[in-house]
Amino acid sequence: MRIAIGIATRGRAAILAEVLAELRRQTRAPDRIIVCHVTPEDVGARAPGVEYLIAPAGLPRQRNAILDTAADCDAVLFLDDDFLAAPGYLAVTEAVLAARPEVVVTTGTVLADGAKGPGLGVAEGRAILAADRYAGDPLAARPHFNGYGCNMAVRLAPVRAHGIRVDEALPLYAWYEDIDFTRALGRHGAILRLEGARGVHLGVKLGRTPGLRLGYSQVANSLYLARKGTYPWSHALRSAARHCAMNLARSPWPEPWADRWGRFRGNMLALSDLLRGRMAPGRITEL
Repeated sequence: MRIAIGIATRGRAAILAEVLAELRRQTRAPDRIIVCHVTPEDVGARAPGVEYLIAPAGLPRQRNAILDTAADCDAVLFLDDDFLAAPGYLAVTEAVLAARPEVVVTTGTVLADGAKGPGLGVAEGRAILAADRYAGDPLAARPHFNGYGCNMAVRLAPVRAHGIRVDEALPLYAWYEDIDFTRALGRHGAILRLEGARGVHLGVKLGRTPGLRLGYSQVANSLYLARKGTYPWSHALRSAARHCAMNLARSPWPEPWADRWGRFRGNMLALSDLLRGRMAPGRITEL
């Protein structure tokens, strides 16, 4: 099985270098490492054994460019440019894909997720990996709703057979693009979360979508995907309502890393656009 690791990056050259260095510790080396960036400054000094390609800005466009480039591979493991994979991650992923041909998407076990807080430093992430003492079945897996975008592998045969793409109507950081892409692929097979494919998502705040745009996407993207049929309406409405309520409640006392008032304003703007019949994910490029 030929497996590529694909990383879309923008504005995080220093963190990307650490992630690429960590990938050299994989017990099963990737057949290709493909980094898709927008400008030369996004990657800094080029690492040996890594392929670099340029695409227009936006996570969906960059991930589609990786899919197109990995034409000779059987699977692509998409990693965020701030995800540290444990040494056995790729070996476990390959073993599950090889043993279970019905599986079309796998996602790993995230030991710590800095995206849910202030973020983690590289040293903290490596310390968490070093302290992990998982002793269970390395190939243990369970059904999962979707692949988590910071670490998800996709089998390419059904991607090609059904013309499945990352939706470029979701611009920039592309809130919930991972749900849309993997749920569409999940119509043709199983989505699994793997216990033995482990890692740490640093959740670096550099390069994140500003609060107003993110808040708009939290509502607009959820409803857009529900209309597409890749995200159940019950999930979409609950997600939008939860984020609106959370952003409003925390606006007076926001976390240092979160623009809660900006997010809430974006939430309300999306709802206003919904009432006017002009709500669309792409509107964030005008904000």
